Amino acid sequence: MTQTAPTPSPEGVFRTLTIAVLGTGIMGSAMTRNLVRAGHGVRVWNRTHATAAALAADGATVASTPTEAVAEADVVLTMLHDGPVTLEVMRHAAPGLRPGTLWVQCATVGLDLQPAIAALADELDVTLIDAPVLGTREPAELGTLTVLAAGPEDSRATLSSVFDAVAMRTFWVGDDAASGSAQRLKLVANAWVLSINNAAGEVISLAKGLGVAPQLFLELIESGPLDLGYLRTKAALILEDRLAEVSFGASTAAKDADLILAAAGLAEVRLDGLEGARARLDRVVEAGHGAEDMAAAYRAS
Repeated sequence: MTQTAPTPSPEGVFRTLTIAVLGTGIMGSAMTRNLVRAGHGVRVWNRTHATAAALAADGATVASTPTEAVAEADVVLTMLHDGPVTLEVMRHAAPGLRPGTLWVQCATVGLDLQPAIAALADELDVTLIDAPVLGTREPAELGTLTVLAAGPEDSRATLSSVFDAVAMRTFWVGDDAASGSAQRLKLVANAWVLSINNAAGEVISLAKGLGVAPQLFLELIESGPLDLGYLRTKAALILEDRLAEVSFGASTAAKDADLILAAAGLAEVRLDGLEGARARLDRVVEAGHGAEDMAAAYRAS
C-alpha cells in the first residue's frame, strides 16, 4: 500500500501531527517542548543521545537513530548545526521516510549548500520547506520565534499548527524552497544581529579602557533613539559575568558569520564590519570560549 503525504487541514482547524525533530540542542529542545505542549506527537533524535533522552520527561518519544525518528512522521523538522550535518543526518534518515513527508529545514545553512539540500529532498521524494528561524534560547522557550519560510503553498495549512507552536510569526517569503529566498533573508537578519553583538562588546571594552563606567553609557542612551533592547541583553551578559548562559553560542555565531561573508562575496558586496565581527568571534573560539554565548566576542578586546 502506497503511503501518502499528510492531508492539509482547513485553515483554523487543528490537526494532530506526528513530528520528528532531528537535532535537540538549545533551539531544537525548546521547539520540541512547545510542539508537545501544542498536542503533537513528537519523536526526537540527537547525535548526543542524552540530550534527546532528557526530552522524554516532557512527553517526546526518544529515538536511537534518525531512521527510527522519522518513521511514519508527517513532518520532519531538522534543527542541526550546519548544512553538511543536515545533509548527513537526512541521508541516514532516508530508509524511514515516506513519500511526500514535509521536511522543514530550520537551520541556517547559507546559500552554497541550498541546491544540495533541495536536490536531496527531490531524491528522497519529500517536500522541502526552507524555514530558518530568527531568535535565540528565550524566544525558542517561549514559542515566540519568527519563522522565515519558503515552500509550496499547499503545505502551509498543514504546517500552520507546527509554526504556531514555536513562533509568534511566520513570514512566508516565497513558494520555492530551492531558491534560497528564506536563507537570504535570514543571512541579512543575522548580519544585523552580529553587528549589534560586536558593537556591544567593543563599546563596553572602550568604555572600560577610557575609565568610563559602561553603565553610565547605558544610562546616557536609555529610552532614546540610540537605545536598543538587544544591545542591553548582550551588555548584561558581559557586565554581569553571565557569558556561560548561552542564548546563541559563539562558535555557531562564527559559523553564521562565515555564511554571511560567503554570500556577500557571491554578491560582490564588501562587509568590513562583519569581517571584523567574524575575526573577533574566531579569536574567542580559538581561545576556548566557543561554548559561551556569542557576547563572548567581548573577550576579543
